[in-house]
Amino acid sequence: MSEEVPRGTHALNSPWIQAGRLAFFALYAVTVLAALAWAFSNVRQIDPQNRALVLHFGALDRVQNAGLLLAWPQPFEQVVLLPAADRVIERRVENLLRSDEALKADRVASFATPLSDALAGSGYLLTGDAGVVQLDVRVFYKVTDPYDFVLQADHVLPALDRLVTRSTVALTAARDLDTILVARPELIGADNQAAERRERLRGDLVQGINKRLAELKASGQGIGIEVARVDVQSSLPDPAVSAFNAVLTASQQADKAVANARTDAEKLTQTANEQADRTLQVAHAQAGERLAKASADTATVSSLAGSTDAQMLLRLYRERMPKILGQAGSVTTVDPKDDSRLIIQGASQ
Repeated sequence: MSEEVPRGTHALNSPWIQAGRLAFFALYAVTVLAALAWAFSNVRQIDPQNRALVLHFGALDRVQNAGLLLAWPQPFEQVVLLPAADRVIERRVENLLRSDEALKADRVASFATPLSDALAGSGYLLTGDAGVVQLDVRVFYKVTDPYDFVLQADHVLPALDRLVTRSTVALTAARDLDTILVARPELIGADNQAAERRERLRGDLVQGINKRLAELKASGQGIGIEVARVDVQSSLPDPAVSAFNAVLTASQQADKAVANARTDAEKLTQTANEQADRTLQVAHAQAGERLAKASADTATVSSLAGSTDAQMLLRLYRERMPKILGQAGSVTTVDPKDDSRLIIQGASQ
């Protein structure tokens, strides 16, 4: 005879009961794992390039540097990851760049359809000497106050952009064009301090931004950052580049023409000096020859002029006068002691 199995035992061993028991244990295990995961959710390793700010029920509690962080799970404590104190973050200021609408308008603009004032001035900065320049500014900053940085949250980068824009506009308006970029190379040699002022541009910009950040901090509205370095890439607008190139080309051509004119003038001066020297030498030679000939021709007369020998003078007179008088057509003699016969000039013979 076979044993009879109680009905309750068949009920406990039914597939549905066993499936329900397995589901319960699985749900229990998942719940325990989820609870453990929630309990240790804020236990993590902080990398060296980061640090963590722990908020206890929304209040600022502590700052955890690189290492193992032990914190209560949410909503008891909240962990916000921040850059490390020595980590430098780059930010490109888009407010100083020419907008996409202005760039599109530049391609289709003409004299018939001029640009609006807003688009025409987008991305351009005025200098102290009424020039126009474009600046591409990249800011490198550090998080110095984690509490202010977390409190400001989404306002940090917009505030930084506005501060950089304001400092850049003020700094550009206080300088002339040649102390921002090399716009007129012909003036570099005349102003030795222009290159030095261009090198100081970045340092002055960093000081101006940090000064305004300090003013925000003093007023209780700090954003918890400090600018470490600024990279500035300066350029001229395309129309200004064409104008400057044309002016530079004209200046170079003018300098070349002046140099050629000076060379030609120097050559003409040298030729004229050579001709003058040659003429002067010929004149001196001819004058010497004439003086020698005149001295030779008058040597006899000069020697006689100082002679006191009356007989010799009478003898020379008698020798020379017949030859001289022989060349005349007629000779009229006048006795100096007899005034009965006079010779009147202009009277007809």
